[in-house]
Amino acid sequence: MESFDLDDFQMELMALEGRGYHCSQVLLLLALQQTGRENPDLIRAMGGVALGLGHSNETCGALLGGACVLGFYCGKGMDGEREHDMFRMMVRRLVEWFRDEPCSDCNSTKCGDILDVHGRSKCGFLVRSVWGRCMELLQAEGIDPMEGRELPS
Repeated sequence: MESFDLDDFQMELMALEGRGYHCSQVLLLLALQQTGRENPDLIRAMGGVALGLGHSNETCGALLGGACVLGFYCGKGMDGEREHDMFRMMVRRLVEWFRDEPCSDCNSTKCGDILDVHGRSKCGFLVRSVWGRCMELLQAEGIDPMEGRELPS
């Protein structure tokens, strides 16, 4: 099991989990908080991909949430808007990194496989790691994670 000091970020993750939010929801809550926004409908929708797609042991909710964080910053959200040219490549890089780095010992992106190896002990680490990797990917493309896409007026 990974060990680390409890910093402010880790405390925030624990607080969100303690309030009943799941992996994918936590990641989008962080993106919304960072950009000064709220969107309860989005957070509710993110519950559908949490926990390996609703306890079906499919793709890890932290990975799916990370892809959605990248979409939050780079995806198309309204008529007249285009997704960022590197959006799909950033998602691909996130998936490759997830498989090769934090989940190399399970060689899988599936929640069930990760749980079989680690139980829930790795979930918080994965959420934190995915958040950090998303921020790196965005910044590498010159995208300021403190700013979201322009909202319609």
